[in-house]
Amino acid sequence: MFSRPLLSCSCLALLVFWFACAPQPAPFPNGRLVDLTHAFSEETLYWPTAKPFALEKVADGVTPAGFYYAANNFTAAEHGGTHLDAPIHFSEGKFTSDQIPLEQLLGAAIVLDVTAAAATNRDYQVSVADFEAWEQAHGQIPDKSIVLLRTGYGKFWPNREQYLGTVEFGAEAVAKLHFPGLHPEAAKWLVNNRKISAIGLDTPSIDYGQSTLFESHVTLFGANVPAFENVANLEQLPVTGATVIALPMKIKGGSGGPLRIIVIVP
Repeated sequence: MFSRPLLSCSCLALLVFWFACAPQPAPFPNGRLVDLTHAFSEETLYWPTAKPFALEKVADGVTPAGFYYAANNFTAAEHGGTHLDAPIHFSEGKFTSDQIPLEQLLGAAIVLDVTAAAATNRDYQVSVADFEAWEQAHGQIPDKSIVLLRTGYGKFWPNREQYLGTVEFGAEAVAKLHFPGLHPEAAKWLVNNRKISAIGLDTPSIDYGQSTLFESHVTLFGANVPAFENVANLEQLPVTGATVIALPMKIKGGSGGPLRIIVIVP
């Protein structure tokens, strides 16, 4: 005696058709992984007025029960080392660290290289002309791109004087900062003419060291475009074709936080 089939042929055919027509997830890109994150340690560079990273050892050894156990406490400012600037950092009511959509934290990278100009001018600001020249060579910046600005200053990490322009700490040291950044007019151009997901660079700030108004921050963050600062190893990336995955610490209400950023290079 035969049992009754659970599904009729017609139902099975409908299921097969549904699975065939249902949207399928995009395949995860293949390629070489490159870590764009500086490790956090006592060498990590922070803004002259910020609390640096500190690691407190809680346990490190064999317990009375016979197993090994290690644990630490750490403290640090949100903004230092390889980190995220959430839009609320300079724009009231915009995304906090935990509110940034994941879609803005991963995507196709474009790399704009201004190392030659920055090598002769510590106060260089990436300009609209730099972006226009990039597009003339490579085509218009695609929507939802993550823009990475390579100034070449990553090679100075963690030398405080070479990277920041001063070894001093405190409020008085801020006026002595010298490193490249994004010109406010270029920030406006990006916001008004392109639809990027995020922007990052290999210096301590999206505004150059001598900025006092932080206009590039204000413009980008007003449009809910987050920034990644102190990004490492940009020299290992192609101009186009890499995929960025940038996952910050998810601090509720945070204005930023430590960031683990990697790329997949095809």
